[in-house]
Amino acid sequence: MPERILIVDDEPDMLRLLEMIIKEKTTYTPVITNNPLEAIELAKQGGFDLVITDLKMPGLDGIELLDTIKRLDENIPVIVITAYGTIESAIEIMGKGGFDLITKPFKKEQIIYTINRAFKWAQLQKENKMLKERLKNIES
Repeated sequence: MPERILIVDDEPDMLRLLEMIIKEKTTYTPVITNNPLEAIELAKQGGFDLVITDLKMPGLDGIELLDTIKRLDENIPVIVITAYGTIESAIEIMGKGGFDLITKPFKKEQIIYTINRAFKWAQLQKENKMLKERLKNIES
């Protein structure tokens, strides 16, 4: 089953662009919404392997969405995209468990590279957790 990516951006053009890039260049399944509150409801239902969110959105910004996603599943990578990237916002995003911050405009290759890197990281996290459990069982 292909990995599912939840994409949240209040700009419809950006949603369509990200959806198109992912569908054309990967085997991943994008699910898009322009409503961060809907994104939370979708995330609560589960089944997503990655979240991509815009930083600046009305109602609920990307950092608040990141916080909520991480409370639901601390292991899911979250990539934040913004046209307003600053060192401070990058530090805050990473400090809250964000996987990466990408500034607009970005190249298709950059977003695909970051998505693939996030999936590899998540796989390593799962393997690490499994190996720790095995080691714990052997030591018991």
